Amino acid sequence: MNWKNEAMDKLRQYEAQKNALKSIPQEIEQLKASRSAIRGASSDAMPVRGGGNGREDMLLSSIVKEEELERALRSAKLDVLLTDAGMECLDDEERLILDRFYIHPMKGAAERLAGELSMDTKTIYKRKDSALRHFTISLYGVTES
Repeated sequence: MNWKNEAMDKLRQYEAQKNALKSIPQEIEQLKASRSAIRGASSDAMPVRGGGNGREDMLLSSIVKEEELERALRSAKLDVLLTDAGMECLDDEERLILDRFYIHPMKGAAERLAGELSMDTKTIYKRKDSALRHFTISLYGVTES
């Protein structure tokens, strides 16, 4: 496994995962609200060939979707927590560099950072590699398998 690539992916997905922490609970609430509006299955209808009726299928589908969303929410929480912990181990400059290259990437990031930090772009790329290595070690304890 390439741990550096895993770390880069975590950084690139960080904002999306933070957004998921807001949107998934809303989706779960919407499912619960729609499920409470679903009428109960009638007890006098005989299922055809062992199958349920449309309302039962809709209810089961809603329950399964809610469970999948709960699992996705737990995963997003863990990813955000791990990324936050990894970023806390870095100094301000390292955080800024990783933010500009991976979390909020922008065109010409190296050149912009070089101007802001009064360094040449070659030094910025070296610092980026160093910051990524530091972040990777803080997350996984290793950089290479």
